[in-house]
Amino acid sequence: MQIQLNHLMPIPLQDKLRQRSSDIWNREVTFQQGSFVKIKAPSGTGKTTLIHYLYHIRYDYTGQVAVNGQPWPSYSKNDIARMRQQEVSVIFQDLRLFEQLTARENIILKNVMQGKPYYPPEKIADMAARLNVSHILEQSGKTLSYGERQRIAIIRALVQPFQCLLMDEPFSHLDEENTQRAAALIAEECKARNAGFILTDLDNDQHFAYDVHYHL
Repeated sequence: MQIQLNHLMPIPLQDKLRQRSSDIWNREVTFQQGSFVKIKAPSGTGKTTLIHYLYHIRYDYTGQVAVNGQPWPSYSKNDIARMRQQEVSVIFQDLRLFEQLTARENIILKNVMQGKPYYPPEKIADMAARLNVSHILEQSGKTLSYGERQRIAIIRALVQPFQCLLMDEPFSHLDEENTQRAAALIAEECKARNAGFILTDLDNDQHFAYDVHYHL
């Protein structure tokens, strides 16, 4: 999967962003499949907005986001739904877990949407053990700490097929040990599928062997 940005600019932020230099906004940028991409993004520069544009859940921009050579608006609703099930996965900054469901149900909800689950229960159990959340799988989402929710959201994103993983501050509420565990799992899953990711965060880090660095 290839994602191309052609002079993309958020309409709500355009006056502010035109006054600063960016590697992303108002540029021509191509994200290649399989690349590990880090976008360092100071507060207020549109980090979450960019992820929403890439996932096509916000449209208040000028310029273009093209996926595999076609702009997002040219795809049908069914095509977009299929791509979100098979080609693009996402870890939102606000995580978007269902509080009334258990942690396990939040994970498998996306997995079972494929018709045939991408990963069996044993693989999901292994991921939960690696991220130290096995003991909270039967708890409701509303009872989980933010760090626990973050790890559940990571597992949920990894149990579906994808060629590109979008991540918006995926480790913001994790300590260093749990961050290292989560990063290792993400890198392993991406490499196994020849997939890449686009990660936005506030600071520099050494959690991955990044192929490309950008400043937002």
